[in-house]
Amino acid sequence: MPRRHLRVTGAAREPLGAVLRELRTKLDVPEEFPADVVAEAERVAAAPPWLPDRDETAVPFFTIDPPTSTDLDQAMHLSRRPGGGYRVRYAIADVAAYVTPGGALDAEAHRRVTTLYFPDEKVPLHPTVLSEGAASLLPDQTCPAVLWTIDLDADGRTETTDVVRALVRSRAKLDYAGVQKAIDDGTAEEPLALLKDIGLLRGQLEVERGGISLDVPEQEIVASDTAYELAYRAPLPADAWNAQISLLTGMAAADLMLAAGTGILRTLPAAPDGAVGRLRRTAKALHIEWPHHVPYSDLIRSLDPRVPHHAAFLQECTTLLRGAGYTAFRGGETPALATHAAVAAPYTHCTAPLRRLVDRYTSELCLAASAERGVPEWVLTALDELPKEMADGTRRANSVERECVDLVEAALLRHRVGEIFDAVVVDVKDHEQAVGTVQLTEPAVVARVEGGASALPLGERLRVRLAQADPGTAKVLFTPA
Repeated sequence: MPRRHLRVTGAAREPLGAVLRELRTKLDVPEEFPADVVAEAERVAAAPPWLPDRDETAVPFFTIDPPTSTDLDQAMHLSRRPGGGYRVRYAIADVAAYVTPGGALDAEAHRRVTTLYFPDEKVPLHPTVLSEGAASLLPDQTCPAVLWTIDLDADGRTETTDVVRALVRSRAKLDYAGVQKAIDDGTAEEPLALLKDIGLLRGQLEVERGGISLDVPEQEIVASDTAYELAYRAPLPADAWNAQISLLTGMAAADLMLAAGTGILRTLPAAPDGAVGRLRRTAKALHIEWPHHVPYSDLIRSLDPRVPHHAAFLQECTTLLRGAGYTAFRGGETPALATHAAVAAPYTHCTAPLRRLVDRYTSELCLAASAERGVPEWVLTALDELPKEMADGTRRANSVERECVDLVEAALLRHRVGEIFDAVVVDVKDHEQAVGTVQLTEPAVVARVEGGASALPLGERLRVRLAQADPGTAKVLFTPA
């Protein structure tokens, strides 16, 4: 089944609470923080072990996040350079200012690895007194940050990169819909309005280097006090522009570490010929023209996810993004695989340390590289084990995502077994053409279909009957009607 890009909005209570609690037990999800971890977090939140000397609180930073988010990792300020080009200031929460290597907080972060998102609650990487309090870049709160200053030329290409520790102060907590509206109606002030200009320039550079950003609608769990619903969320242009700033920083971080000879990269090998060949066969089945001289990256940019057979093909394209991992290196030796195939350049994770363990380490590696000094010993000690830790944590996060959607889908449809729905076939198994995946128009469900006498019509509309749906015991299953 194609991977689902999941967002959770709100926090419902019952009736799924018990089933979700069972799921957390099944997946061995850590919930309550040990007493010593809480005590350390409360102590350092009240008085951080150290704070940077540099003060950049005069810069009017802003954050862009979903409306309900309070674990704010990034704040930005964008400006024009006097001689032409742009300056990107990107402040990243400085978790290392609070977490002592080898302490209780550090050990617990290595156990958790990532923040996990459930419909009824969030299981954070760090205690909320830090992740949603002292260390979060909340508006009108002075915080320690790892401050990136990246100067771009008039075409959006990186000219210089500087990374330092500094105190920062966000002025505004913005959300994607509000940002999009302000930019579209011309009311955005220049530091925000430049998000579009820089985002579009960086998007064009992505095209030039052969990178890809799949515009696949996200499946969103929307929760109220009494019920769950599912919806499809088409990403806004502002999502893509904001993502380009994060991508820019991740590429700059990779370049810094590679130049210094020590670091950790987010890597993805090129898709094997067999996978691309399968995708070409899928394109043919979906009546999508793909001339041999047209690169894969150019083809997907020509597709409209609102068109059913285009959406089906875009879902299939996600299969080429499997196999991503983390690659650590040291001693000046460049790893054999140093690039991320979807980015089409070296890249790393460095912009979400409140929610992802590895980012705290990449911040330290980049600070050391930028200052041309040695890497802290606590970073070097952990470096070799980080790829495995992140792989394990990412697998658990993916399992949580899949299982949560399955449960909500089953709960949403449990009383509608036997009903007929309109759907589109978005995936067909290679060797079992009567088995695949359908995407319902309403409600926003993506589920397995099987039991027909003939091959499923990939990318075409299909009437399906709900055969089973029972949260906790049976995933949603359809049959051709």
